[in-house]
Amino acid sequence: MKVLFIHQNFPGQFRYLAPALAREGHEVRALGITHRAEYPGVQNVAYAPSRNSSKELHPWARDFESKTIRADACGAKMLELRGAGFTPDLVIGHPGWGETWLVKDVWRSARLLCLQEFYYGADLNFDPEFLLGEQGAFRFRVKNACILPGLDAMDWGVSPTGWQRAQFPERYQDKISTVFEGIDTDFVRPKQLSSLTLGSPAVTLHRGEEIVTFVNRNLEPYRGYHTFMRALPKLFQLRPKARVVLVGGDEVGYGAAPAKGGSWRQIFFDEVRERVDTSRIHYVGHVPYGSLIDLFRLSACHVYLTYPFVLSWSMFDAMSAGALVLGSRTGPVEEVLRDGENGLLVDFFDAEALAQRMAEALERPERFAPLREAARRTVLERYALSVCLPRQLELARAVTSGRVPPAP
Repeated sequence: MKVLFIHQNFPGQFRYLAPALAREGHEVRALGITHRAEYPGVQNVAYAPSRNSSKELHPWARDFESKTIRADACGAKMLELRGAGFTPDLVIGHPGWGETWLVKDVWRSARLLCLQEFYYGADLNFDPEFLLGEQGAFRFRVKNACILPGLDAMDWGVSPTGWQRAQFPERYQDKISTVFEGIDTDFVRPKQLSSLTLGSPAVTLHRGEEIVTFVNRNLEPYRGYHTFMRALPKLFQLRPKARVVLVGGDEVGYGAAPAKGGSWRQIFFDEVRERVDTSRIHYVGHVPYGSLIDLFRLSACHVYLTYPFVLSWSMFDAMSAGALVLGSRTGPVEEVLRDGENGLLVDFFDAEALAQRMAEALERPERFAPLREAARRTVLERYALSVCLPRQLELARAVTSGRVPPAP
């Protein structure tokens, strides 16, 4: 079988599936702008967009234009591959950047399996502090217009969670399976550590300390950074020896940038800095994956907050590493976490309640040992690579053969 993966930052969500197909003896190629990993048996193929989107366009149109530019460049490279004699049996891609739009125009016989990550709507005007109003609804309509070509072109789709799948229009849901990408639970497992040093300047953490962790690619409202920071004055009042470690960057990954410039990280730090012991707040930026897992192993309480949006891998990593996860009572989190069973839940906006629950976790960590163990079991049973990868491979085989995959 010949398989082509398409992802602008390969491997992205295909970091396990692509090399697994190569190990089975299939011819596997990966088409993208950048390639973040090299895998035996996977041939990387690069394409380059001809230009960036035009600043003079209507703001809503820029998003569509940027995806059209990628579709054009990706389509040209696919034509080049076809001219060299390569015809895939299966194309697996992320349509979020327009890259899969033209697959069926280049290879009519190829089967197309698309990762359907998110359809905008549940996150619209969720946060009363950052209301977008009717104009936001209009903008989201145009953002979703960029998703529709990928939905129409695919033979089948796959979403990581049931909640994410349910956000897509009903007419497409029967063609979308639910299969998570998978956590390597052999690597991401509980382990006793005495200490860990992170960041620059270096921050050293020790086992037994009251360590609260907060991790996101970027520190921003979509991931509850503002609520978390507003909980810290009360947390330090209740637990003056607590240490707070924040992993993440200053860019905007989701939502809008601050209207007055600067970074969300600095804005909400400045809001509380006069009411907290800043020496106990540690911003460590981005850290290597292995160090992140070690941080979860030392964490006394890991806080994960999110709008109704795509669920982060970091929450599953924290659970698999045996951390106590305190999550937001929002749809994507509630699919995985059960309050008092395998984690704790709190209202996304309730900084006071968040502080209280963090303090409870720090005060009596032994009380929550059963929740840590249950969190690990949840990942082993439902989200482990050993569970998910066979399902991904079976889905790929079913779509290639034209069989209807198992019911979502």
